Amino acid sequence: MNRNKKSVALLPFPVIAAAAGGDTEAMCAVLKHYEGYIATLCTRTLKDDAGNTYSYVDEEMKNRLQGCG
Repeated sequence: MNRNKKSVALLPFPVIAAAAGGDTEAMCAVLKHYEGYIATLCTRTLKDDAGNTYSYVDEEMKNRLQGCG
């Protein structure tokens, strides 16, 4: 087992089950747990006319992944 990896806390099964059952607090807990991963999935790269690159979080995509829009 590789001990160099950062330990990530798992969501408890009751929270997942409650979120699947429609509990809004549990859904918020799941979204909070995965907010970093969601932001990574929604990161886009933009290149300007001068050739500079910029990274940004696409808020529209983030809202779509979170089910907010």
